Amino acid sequence: MSPTNTSAQKKSRALRWAIGLGVTAIVALGLVLLFLLTQATSNRDLYERNYTLLFAINVVVASLLLLAIGWVAYRLLKRLRQKKFGSRLLVKLAAVFALAGFAPGVLIYVVSYQFVSRSIESWFDVKVEGALEAGLNLGRTTLEALSTDLVSKTRSAATQLADRPDVTVALPLERAREAMDADDLQLWGASGRLVAAAGQSRYQLTPEKPSTQQFRAARDQRAITWIEGLDDGMAEGPGGARIKVLALVNSSGFGSLGEARYLLAGKALPSTLVDNALAVTQANREYQERALARDGLRRMYIGTLTLSLFMAVFGGVLLAVVLGTQIARPLLVLADGVREVAAGDLSPKTALRGNDELDGLTRSFADMTQQLLEARQAVQTSMAQTDAARANLQTILDNLTAGVMVLGTDGTITSSNPGATRILKLPLAAYEGKRLADIDGLQTFGEDVQQQFDTFLAQSHERSLDHWQQSFELGNPGIDGSGRPSHNVITLIARGAELPGDQLLLVFDDISEIISAQRAQAWGEVARRLAHEIKNPLTPIQLSAERLEMKLTGKVGAPEQALLTKSVKTIVDQVDAMKRLVNEFRDYARLPAAELKSVDLNALVLEVLNLYAADHKQVPIVTELDPTCPNIQGDPQQLRQILHNLLQNAQDATTSAGRADAEHPVVLKTQWLPGAQRIRMTVQDCGTGFPDNILKRAFEPYVTTKDKGTGLGLAVVKKIADEHATRVEITNRLQDGLLVGAQVSLSFGMERA
Repeated sequence: MSPTNTSAQKKSRALRWAIGLGVTAIVALGLVLLFLLTQATSNRDLYERNYTLLFAINVVVASLLLLAIGWVAYRLLKRLRQKKFGSRLLVKLAAVFALAGFAPGVLIYVVSYQFVSRSIESWFDVKVEGALEAGLNLGRTTLEALSTDLVSKTRSAATQLADRPDVTVALPLERAREAMDADDLQLWGASGRLVAAAGQSRYQLTPEKPSTQQFRAARDQRAITWIEGLDDGMAEGPGGARIKVLALVNSSGFGSLGEARYLLAGKALPSTLVDNALAVTQANREYQERALARDGLRRMYIGTLTLSLFMAVFGGVLLAVVLGTQIARPLLVLADGVREVAAGDLSPKTALRGNDELDGLTRSFADMTQQLLEARQAVQTSMAQTDAARANLQTILDNLTAGVMVLGTDGTITSSNPGATRILKLPLAAYEGKRLADIDGLQTFGEDVQQQFDTFLAQSHERSLDHWQQSFELGNPGIDGSGRPSHNVITLIARGAELPGDQLLLVFDDISEIISAQRAQAWGEVARRLAHEIKNPLTPIQLSAERLEMKLTGKVGAPEQALLTKSVKTIVDQVDAMKRLVNEFRDYARLPAAELKSVDLNALVLEVLNLYAADHKQVPIVTELDPTCPNIQGDPQQLRQILHNLLQNAQDATTSAGRADAEHPVVLKTQWLPGAQRIRMTVQDCGTGFPDNILKRAFEPYVTTKDKGTGLGLAVVKKIADEHATRVEITNRLQDGLLVGAQVSLSFGMERA
């Protein structure tokens, strides 16, 4: 964000604060003035106690508004002197708004002053006072008339009840209540005992009884009366205002123990009469209070109006300046924004949130600038994403095990990944720009690939797939010097597709191991059939030859006898050799399932080595056994077969290299690997090692470096290792850069509890 934009935002923030403070002050002032007016009409004492404090608060607020006006005026003059854009417009708008607010304020003040002065004088009129006094007298006269009537009726009822005993007074009492139209009628004893009740009180558990003073006054005056609920604020309660009369019932000896009895009558006053009486009383009280404070009331209203004038004028001037600034502010914002965009700065611009057209124009300008900025950022983001995608794609290609090459339509290598270099064993990066068919060793492969692409592109309108797929063999298949098939061949499965921009995609992978596994499976099937088809005729051939020798011995001459014996021996020896060969194939094809149990590998190794101790013709075997090796899960019989095969192969390899002496022993090691939780067994020889082409296919049947042999030894080892979930590896041993032999390693998992 540019410094100019930051400065504009700071100014905008300060201006918003000024507006907020001004509006808050005016609202607070209005609330204070409203409070003064309401308190002046409802609670004069409270107003007079706090008038000085409230007046001081208003003066402070007015002073603050005056300071704010001075500060804004100073800023306007400063902008005018600096000849900033919009300063003259601000001054004109402020003056117009100030005059527009000041003139109506003065007019309203003058009119309000005259109105308040005359209105207060009109409140205190002799006629009003006389009317209030007449209303009070009328209420008193009405209440006295109702009381006199109820007293007369109560005395008459008391006379009727004078001769009634307590036990029979209930019915006459109810009749008396109905006759006198009373709401409640109670007969009390002088001791405060309720004798009988009629009306509402008969349903009350503890009716209110008259006081001792009232009993005494009724006895002295024969009857008393009073009004409840008119002066104590209960007129609007559930019972309302009531007239009560307590009259002495002439004693006739029928009372309990001859005590005096009193008749209490109660009657509710009409609600309209009560409301009017209370209203007149309240109005008269307020009138008298305000008549005594006439001068103070006038001073209060005039002071309130004066403060209101000051506040309104100061607030109007302040709002005028602020509103003028608000009108000119969008133009200033647009001017700054246009200048920044012209300089190439597309950072977010200030946008005003008002509802008028100028504020909307600033928002539209800010949106336009934001869209330009987003478009620029989108382009930059797209470029960054493209670069990241290219880097990710390159990382993926670099880590693919398959080979990937991009070719031109003429077979020129454009790019390749490390997988292609690893599979083809050629530095393809050095051949970029050259045709694949021109690289030494890849001529046939390149020509075949180019032919596939030409056919694929020629059938662009007829093909149903978007790629072609074909397998290729790299190397020199044929017969090696020993008369065996050569295995220095790599089998590739390749797929080609068309890329945009006249480029071709070639993806290929080495499937030699897959082919090897398929060959191993095929060899197993061949071995099974060979054992079945060949072994059966061998025994009859051997028996026939031996029987022929037995029958002809002694019946032919010496030369013929020698020829017969030699021929039979040759037949028997060759049959035995054929049987051994068939048995080896049978064992490979019908290797039984492993019966796993706990096995001490070191003990098993020592047991097998006992068979080699007495054979001095063999290459010596040296052991390096790790005593910390835990037991493994394995089939002892099959593990012995592995050891025999590996030791025999190692001795044969060392012997064929001419190193069958004590200085070149076969080394058998065991090692416990705690980090991997594995037991590693290694057999090392001092032979000539394995050629590269054999290393890849060493575990296939009929793949061997021996002049004599079936090549089934390592194949059987691999099958048994797979049964034991064991990894087996074969490598050449190097010392000071020289080949010194081969090594076969097996990695067993430890026995689980």
